Amino acid sequence: MKKVLFSFCFLIALLWGSSLRVEAQPARKLIDVVVSPDRTDWKYKAKEEVTFTVQVFRNENLLEDVVVDYELGPEYFPVKTEKDVLLKNGKTTLKASLKEPGFLRCKVIAKVEGRNYEGMATVAVDEERIQPTTEDPKDFDSFWNQAIADARKIPLDPKMVLMPERCTSTQNVYHISFQNERYGSRMYGILVVPKKDGKYPAILQVPGAGIRPYGGINLGDDVITLEIGIHGIPVNLPQEVYNNLASGALNGYPGINKNDRDAHYYKRVYLGCVKAVDFIYSLPEFDGSTVGVTGGSQGGALSIVTAGLEPRIKFLAALYPALCDYAGYLHNRAGGWPHYYRNAQPGPNEVETLAYFDVVNFARRVNAPGWYSWGYNDVTCPPTSMYSAYNVIPGAKELHLYLETGHWTYPEQDAARLQWLKEICK
Repeated sequence: MKKVLFSFCFLIALLWGSSLRVEAQPARKLIDVVVSPDRTDWKYKAKEEVTFTVQVFRNENLLEDVVVDYELGPEYFPVKTEKDVLLKNGKTTLKASLKEPGFLRCKVIAKVEGRNYEGMATVAVDEERIQPTTEDPKDFDSFWNQAIADARKIPLDPKMVLMPERCTSTQNVYHISFQNERYGSRMYGILVVPKKDGKYPAILQVPGAGIRPYGGINLGDDVITLEIGIHGIPVNLPQEVYNNLASGALNGYPGINKNDRDAHYYKRVYLGCVKAVDFIYSLPEFDGSTVGVTGGSQGGALSIVTAGLEPRIKFLAALYPALCDYAGYLHNRAGGWPHYYRNAQPGPNEVETLAYFDVVNFARRVNAPGWYSWGYNDVTCPPTSMYSAYNVIPGAKELHLYLETGHWTYPEQDAARLQWLKEICK
């Protein structure tokens, strides 16, 4: 997920024979810019000095006489910048500190043969003390309880169309839809159901940002999976349809009606996630109790939102959640994707409206056990924003850090997520 271009790479996860969408590990480049903190856990206390060692490699050897630019400071708020610094032996050290909880980032750009090569390290400073800047509206619960009640007055009207070309000897695959928060407004997805008679747990896969088709997820023969889209259109159309919507009617969808809590784009999305749980409960193959939710980026956010709104969610697994602590930029610290206030001031009613959709306020209400994972070098979902949500979750939680990762995952990282889901479904 990028700020403007909403697209995801595919990573094939072999565990369970599944195929889940996560953002793929970046390819190696000719020039390797390595920024290393002086502590292996990348964790510090306020006012402690951090030493970053900067090294520039080519062919696994230090590159002599390389020119770099660098910046030091909190994410998106560097306090020191230098340009055209000559590293005679390809190596130097930089020092900085933070006075309060947050994340300190050292970003370096090496300029070699007309190309720029970037490296960074972002360290935690009293990260367990980071708290949201977004306020919790006094009528938050009543607003969402009423919205869900109103949405449930609309008949679910589920429709399931078998996709024979995707079925296997052990699984049936369906293109499904159900009615959402008003008549004619539908959510679409791909449902995978075991063929063997029995009652099964279920996992709801919620999507990262963008407009695209979906193929469904295969987590084995002992679990029901439902992968949904959020835009109210079938998820099995030609790619051209989604490209046209991404450049046309749905361009910039996260900002649609962000000054009106009753019309904001994500209201329909959040309610659709709740009704997806209703749909799962309507399935005769469902065991009637064991349902979880998972996703990454926007999907990580929707996992927390769904668990915060729907008490029937028994567990969740969220990768680098977006939509956390929008108001951070208004308090001189990084906010979450889609970075509403990074380059603009809020319009009338925006801050008040978006508080009803900020993941931090759903996180306050998550009691289901959760598996969470991200890295400190994420520039799409800054770690300060993610910790703002994580630190206020009251339920059982475990955080799995892959420190140097940005907005992507290692295969081992996603395998750990799948293994956790497999174990908790037993």
